[in-house]
Amino acid sequence: MKKIIGSTFGIIVILAILITLINVPFVVHQKEFVVVKQFGRIVSTYDNPGLHAKVPYIQSTQRVSTATILYDIPESDVITKDKKSMIADNYVLWRVTDPTKYIQTLNAIEARANERVEAAVYNATKNVISSMTQDEVIAARGDKLTDMITEQANSDIGGYGISIIQSQIKTLDLPNDNKEAVYQRMISERNNIAESYRATGEAQAQKIRNETDKNTAIMRANAEKQAAQIEAEGEAEYMRILSEAYNDSDKALFYEFTRSLDAVKKSLSGGNKTIILDKNSELARILYGTN
Repeated sequence: MKKIIGSTFGIIVILAILITLINVPFVVHQKEFVVVKQFGRIVSTYDNPGLHAKVPYIQSTQRVSTATILYDIPESDVITKDKKSMIADNYVLWRVTDPTKYIQTLNAIEARANERVEAAVYNATKNVISSMTQDEVIAARGDKLTDMITEQANSDIGGYGISIIQSQIKTLDLPNDNKEAVYQRMISERNNIAESYRATGEAQAQKIRNETDKNTAIMRANAEKQAAQIEAEGEAEYMRILSEAYNDSDKALFYEFTRSLDAVKKSLSGGNKTIILDKNSELARILYGTN
């Protein structure tokens, strides 16, 4: 009987030791925090992957994921600075950065965290858009508006151990009742800009045409001036050559003779022609061979 009791006690002791040894170590995985609690109070936090140890029976562990969470926020109405209504549809990327605050404030419940994230992003979106006119909001769409909303939302959510990585507006639309009016105004503004560009282009084109016409007129005038000068020089040279060629009486008479022959030749060209000459004229004497 004593042997049975002793064997049973030994088995119990061995099981107790094994259970104790099993409860001492714990493993921290990638993308998670492991929080160690003692009597419900957080005593330590681990985020480096690997094997760690805790006091058995007295201490317990709680795991908190550090993975990025995507949360789609319902559409909401926002009012711009110039009292224009717009509809914003956001999504949020967030993750836990302080597990102690996350557990103490939200008990590490993701649904409660999403509620806080939604409220923070809605307030940030409303505050940012209400500080801008509708035109400024439209111009800031994209990275600028995303950065402004994300920064302001983080200032409200930090106390929960949560960090918003990005609060992105998927769509930023207008209510159906004023879409058409805004579209027409945008079309009108773009038409005005286009007309301004056309007017500027036409003015520059006219300036270029005027400058070209001016340069062309100057070049033509210079060319005509040079042509007249060359013609005058040629005429002067021609007269000088004639003067040298007929600088005595015999040459002059010969020149007159050839000129007279040329004149007769031109007069007789064509059909039947008759020339009436005075018998005392120089040409008549030449033709008749009299002196």
